[in-house]
Amino acid sequence: MSEIETYRAQARAWLESVAPKYSRAARGKLNLSVEEDLALGRQYMAEKYDAGYAGINWKTEIGGQGLSNMHKIAFDAEEMQFGMPNVYFGISLGMPIPILIHYGQDRAWVKERVIKALRGEEIWCQLFSEPSGGSDLAALRTKAEPDGNGWRMTGQKVWTSWAQYCDYGVIVVRTDPTVEKHKGLTYFWVDMKAEGVEVRPIKLAGGDSHVNEVFFDAVRLEDSQRMGEVGGGFGVALHTLMIERYIATDSAGFGPHLDLFVDTTKELTINGKPAIKDGRIRSAIARNHAMRAGLDSITKRAFAMMQAGMQPGPEGSLQKLVAVRSRQKLSEMALDLQGNQAFDFDPHAYVKEDWGTSWLNAPTGRIAGGSDEVLLNTIAEKVLGLPQDHRPDKGVPFNAIPA
Repeated sequence: MSEIETYRAQARAWLESVAPKYSRAARGKLNLSVEEDLALGRQYMAEKYDAGYAGINWKTEIGGQGLSNMHKIAFDAEEMQFGMPNVYFGISLGMPIPILIHYGQDRAWVKERVIKALRGEEIWCQLFSEPSGGSDLAALRTKAEPDGNGWRMTGQKVWTSWAQYCDYGVIVVRTDPTVEKHKGLTYFWVDMKAEGVEVRPIKLAGGDSHVNEVFFDAVRLEDSQRMGEVGGGFGVALHTLMIERYIATDSAGFGPHLDLFVDTTKELTINGKPAIKDGRIRSAIARNHAMRAGLDSITKRAFAMMQAGMQPGPEGSLQKLVAVRSRQKLSEMALDLQGNQAFDFDPHAYVKEDWGTSWLNAPTGRIAGGSDEVLLNTIAEKVLGLPQDHRPDKGVPFNAIPA
């Protein structure tokens, strides 16, 4: 047995030992509120940290375990099967904390934040999207103006996941409107409990409210909260998004597995015949199998590159774009096949096991981390090397672009 296989077996044994308290199967019997589930999630994260399975591939001097990406992949694959209450911490540990580790100025403070985040004691959010920005991150209008030895921030963000439970966030804002839109941005961390910060949850079609509007009314930022150079925020934001797109490494787009679709079709009929024998259904299964196998290959290649110390490339855009679109189409087909049965919607169903929940939540996945249109442009220009898209605002100062 290889070292990774041994590690995976040990991880599974630990997960099985805590599953009776934390797994989805155990929690499903308790009918918990979101707040109660979050509290249980914090307990799970603390036990996970104490057991040595938190920050697996992060350096020990910052609070991690100092192991490889392959160790983390092995643990994540096992953990996913149990449905532990870790969804509240996914964004926090996926993007803001890695960026904080990379750019945070006060290293002692950074280490304290990392450990508290790993233990589930603190949660971070990512404040990027804006109502007037559309799919263009560089079009944001939330601004921070110089104020003594710091900054004063005013504006609005939207679609911020779990902001209502967050302690800190990372944010990109406009600090110079007199230069091109990409060059006038700066990246900060922000205290979500600071005076002037207001969070308003948004109720989604599925009934949950995990995304929010966040308003900033003259919020004070110290210059020590800046991450990267003044005017260099777009580069830091791109670094964040590249990480986010590789976080989406599930070729099922975080929806149901293809095997579940096969099982679903075995139970249904088309014109009195088993749906699984219909040529259109068999074609869809074959097409999705080939596509997901291709995405898995891209993911393996990307992790091998990271294992060698290289940065994630633009291929992450392809992974996210194709996986989530595939999930939405397959979910739609499953609902069509179910007919009237599809109206039996369960608002508490698990997104990887229920076609209705998967279909309803898929549009948020097509926006998070970059909309389809943005990703298509990235693939065209950065992967295929095609000419740059027409950009009439290129070279124009941001304050000269019509609102």
